[in-house]
Amino acid sequence: MTFRQLIKGSLFRFEELKNARNTPFWKSIIYLLGLSLLLAIPTVYQALQVMDQIKSDSLKIVQKIPDFEIENGEIKTAKPEKGFIYQTNSVILTFDPAGKRSQQDVEKDLVGNYFSVGLLKNEALLVLPDYGGVSSALFGDNVLKFSYKQEPLKNMTGEKLKAGLKDLKIPVWTPIVMLLAGLYPSFINLFVTLVFAGIAGMIVAKLRLRRITFFECFKTIIFCATIPTILATIILLFQPNFDSSILVTFISLFIFLRIIKYFPQIQLPNK
Repeated sequence: MTFRQLIKGSLFRFEELKNARNTPFWKSIIYLLGLSLLLAIPTVYQALQVMDQIKSDSLKIVQKIPDFEIENGEIKTAKPEKGFIYQTNSVILTFDPAGKRSQQDVEKDLVGNYFSVGLLKNEALLVLPDYGGVSSALFGDNVLKFSYKQEPLKNMTGEKLKAGLKDLKIPVWTPIVMLLAGLYPSFINLFVTLVFAGIAGMIVAKLRLRRITFFECFKTIIFCATIPTILATIILLFQPNFDSSILVTFISLFIFLRIIKYFPQIQLPNK
């Protein structure tokens, strides 16, 4: 069976997915990347909406940022500053040159907001929306860290940051870059979700005396995840906080259970 036939089978004829276990592993991973790219679209859509809001909020943020510069990888203010937390309609900004707040504090600020930004003493943090995926719970991949010892923050100053916020514009290529950036957390989340689904599917298959390995289960589950991934993408466009991993897991397993009967059966020895 061709790769194209498998894709059609994942949408219209589930029984055709019995052949997915014979697909080369690299092709299955490419297909998984395609599903991950699809699942990243809602994040980009929400982020673009937020960026429009940030453009208007940036003028408010500029008024709050004091003069500072980076020295030896740390924020140094021109005058002694205790720091502050400032909230707009789209961002909670933490400015903490004294080192009183931690990454966990900045993450907690995300509740009820689109983004949480932390200019801490030793690093800058950007906390993205957490959609409750498996990988976010395990790895915290919705937190991006930027060291002051590396570009582009190495030579950052308060004046440069203010000037950048005042002239904030969204380049036409931004959606593409954001989509590629969102591919990594989306892929990790979907990969981990389907690994757990593959383990559950293999257990059920063994209980039904079907001869199949974990990798065969995993490759099959990837194609079974086509429809639930499409559904999850549509739901996330309207409900950004929806936990897509649960939907993908259960519907993928439901489809997988429908094709278990097509796998070779284990012959028990006669007594």
